[in-house]
Amino acid sequence: MHIRPATEEDKDAIWALIGPVLRAGETYALDPDLPRAKALAYWLGSDRETFVAVSNNQVVGTYYLRANQPGGGNHVANCGYISGEGGKGVARAMHAHSIARARERGFRAMQYNFVVSSNQRAVQLWQSLGFDIVGRLPDAFRHPRLGFVDALVMYRTL
Repeated sequence: MHIRPATEEDKDAIWALIGPVLRAGETYALDPDLPRAKALAYWLGSDRETFVAVSNNQVVGTYYLRANQPGGGNHVANCGYISGEGGKGVARAMHAHSIARARERGFRAMQYNFVVSSNQRAVQLWQSLGFDIVGRLPDAFRHPRLGFVDALVMYRTL
């Protein structure tokens, strides 16, 4: 597997990954009915770098890297990840790549602002990779099956 910057030609593959995740409405605080064009505009926004993970010439994951906040908070990175290959190390590989890229860009820390607490695979992975839960937002996410669940703020220094 290798990770490279996303290109215009990757849009269909990226949509194939992010579309079902957004439609499920279980892990991202984005409108589940967000149209394809707007979802891709968000994921590929000019305020971020977007990457794809490729295995056997297939895009199997994507992530973006951006400053968490402008101005005085722009030394902290923020990322969003979506993997289509659960349990195959894609998310872990994208994380390693994002940490290296964040360091290259001079970020001093990484923060995930809104990790849905019921997404236990993600919470456990991020904790295993050095993230601490530094905040809990009670009932901040309306899960389509579970009702209101907490969102977590997770953080690690680089």
